[in-house]
Amino acid sequence: MSGQLKEVRNRIKSVQSTQQITKAMKMVSAAKLRRAQDAITQMRPYAQKLQEMLSNIVSSGDDDVSGSLAVERGKERILLIVITSDRGLAGGYNANIVKLAKETISSRYSDQFKKGNVTIWNIGKKGFESLSKQNYKTNADFKDVFLNLHFETVQAASKAAVKAFENKEFDVVELIYSEFKNAATQKFVVERFLPIPKVERKGGQKKADFIFEPAKEQLVAELMPKILNTQLFKAVLDAHASEHGARMTAMDKASENANELLKTLKISYNRARQAAITTELTEIVSGAAALNG
Repeated sequence: MSGQLKEVRNRIKSVQSTQQITKAMKMVSAAKLRRAQDAITQMRPYAQKLQEMLSNIVSSGDDDVSGSLAVERGKERILLIVITSDRGLAGGYNANIVKLAKETISSRYSDQFKKGNVTIWNIGKKGFESLSKQNYKTNADFKDVFLNLHFETVQAASKAAVKAFENKEFDVVELIYSEFKNAATQKFVVERFLPIPKVERKGGQKKADFIFEPAKEQLVAELMPKILNTQLFKAVLDAHASEHGARMTAMDKASENANELLKTLKISYNRARQAAITTELTEIVSGAAALNG
């Protein structure tokens, strides 16, 4: 009986130690989430307005203005930029992004995949590790972006994707990432990066009218790459905030589960202790009765 009590006591100590770790990780993630949430909240309206403006320009029907980055080609060579995190313990966050990447390939680009024409650029180590093990065509050049998360770091990935598209190494470039909603909610999305998507106009809706200064060709040529850099940076910030939100939620759930487990273990411990006391009392009474007899 004493062995059983010791075992339960050890389990209680183990769960308490784990709970301390999960609570500490939740606090750390909460602090990081606040900073990451501030960053994406400030960035999102600016990036969305730039993207809207860019889509309107390429939808004008003027190929001289649209440039090579808006040219629709046959979808033979596909690049997916998959954004995950560097670390785990974030619930199903990374698994859901990897799952979405695989579903996108199987549903949209299965023929290209069979020909070996689907390439994945990973931002974040977890996605790279998972997809590499499953024999997808991956590239690790930008997987360490989160080690030094700055606009310039992300810009390098954006410039590389734009250059590859212009060189016709890829016909379509898409982003797969988690769009941050709040700490408990992320939206996993597939978003067109290149060619620049055009705005679908409904009947009677007029196209946007822009006044260009200097010459429109020169201005758009300068603006397009910068707006694309901003678009990718926004996606990375979204993913960064989503990661910390998912981890904070996961650690909160883990702490709650530890509480429930501790309650169960303490009940088991008290029952075992009561059983041990009852057994000892029974033995004492039986021994006394034997002596009196």
